[in-house]
Amino acid sequence: MSQIQTALLQVNHVSKQYHDGEVTTHVLSGVDLTVYKGEQLAIVGSSGSGKSTLLHIMGTLDSPTSGTVLLDGEDLYKLSAARQAQVRNNDLGFIYQFHHLLPEFTAIENVAMPAFIQGRDKKQALVDAKNLLDRVGLGHRLQHIPAQLSGGERQRVAIARALINKPKLVLADEPTGNLDASSADNVYAMIRELAQQFDTAFVVVTHDHKLAAKMDRQLTMKDGVLQVVVHHAGQAE
Repeated sequence: MSQIQTALLQVNHVSKQYHDGEVTTHVLSGVDLTVYKGEQLAIVGSSGSGKSTLLHIMGTLDSPTSGTVLLDGEDLYKLSAARQAQVRNNDLGFIYQFHHLLPEFTAIENVAMPAFIQGRDKKQALVDAKNLLDRVGLGHRLQHIPAQLSGGERQRVAIARALINKPKLVLADEPTGNLDASSADNVYAMIRELAQQFDTAFVVVTHDHKLAAKMDRQLTMKDGVLQVVVHHAGQAE
């Protein structure tokens, strides 16, 4: 990251509760978080800690019970559903543990799909998709469907798809959870390289401390509370 940090996403006092009759489950408790432009941030926590819920709220895939989420100063939960969908398509990218590629479409078509949805020229979208697949080392697999790709290759397609619309922020939920150690290392190296090339911020939630250590900054989440920020210099905040 540069020495001058510019706030991109601001999570302010976000809480999330689920109600089942008289039982209330607190998933997030007053979370505050700033994500800076171009940074790579890891949120580490065990299953059930609330990290995936936080990621979904940051991406407007779930709504907070209270609190605000601002992207470039725009309050995401004051927007219409249509505007939220536009933000997800234009400004956000998503990578999941299970790649969620469309099984009947080729790699290049899967990568281009968000650009098609955006309404961009189809021919140009396919050119951009090819260029991204070249960057992630899959230029020779353009016409292969997901079933013909390895797990690591499918995840690289998913990363390229997340970047096709040049988002400000990519949200990744356990993106290496189903990969072997070598493939996982390659995926994280790719995330770092592409983040630097595109000046895109990445927020990655994971339970793997070793992989999280490759990011610019780490936060620890436990029982819905962000507890620790660790910098590479070993300083705590």
